[in-house]
Amino acid sequence: MHAMQYERTLPADYEMGVIRARVARLGHLLDDWPGLGFKAYLIRERGVHGSPVNQYAPFYLWRTVEGMNSFLWGGGFQGLSEDFGRPVVRQWTGLAYEEGGAVGGHARVAVRRSTPVPEGVVLSDVVGDAVREAGRLAAEDGAVCAAAAVDTARWELVHFSLWADHPAKAEGEVFQVLHLSAPERESLPRGRQW
Repeated sequence: MHAMQYERTLPADYEMGVIRARVARLGHLLDDWPGLGFKAYLIRERGVHGSPVNQYAPFYLWRTVEGMNSFLWGGGFQGLSEDFGRPVVRQWTGLAYEEGGAVGGHARVAVRRSTPVPEGVVLSDVVGDAVREAGRLAAEDGAVCAAAAVDTARWELVHFSLWADHPAKAEGEVFQVLHLSAPERESLPRGRQW
């Protein structure tokens, strides 16, 4: 399992309706993409849920590296690059995935929290805590799903969760979910990934 995200920060006066229309027009194109667990089409709007910026920031959870590579190198990513310029694409190795009680419902909100992995810690303890946190998030009321992943180049953990409504017990950057493509979500392996 691999997590991936890119962010396009937009001008403060950018008409976010342009992004909404783009997702409404093109979002379905990944609804049956092989190897894709899910893609959450995310935005942040300046002043909404505490966001200081306007941003388009889709988050992907890939079931297979082949699916991710097919998207990046086989044409899916090219349209975004042509329209907005090629963004930096962050990638994390999956540590855990859990589904919540609202998994069949409509995801309206996403929360992403990134934390550094400190120097000198026992790595198995840190990633074990990350796995347990994914489980805790998924067990909260209104949770659709939760994942934990790590970037070993930057030594950074990321927790990502989808929610039916604004969560009471999830900290981090809050995004609006415009569309969710989830062709292989049911095939994502549950729990710890090693």
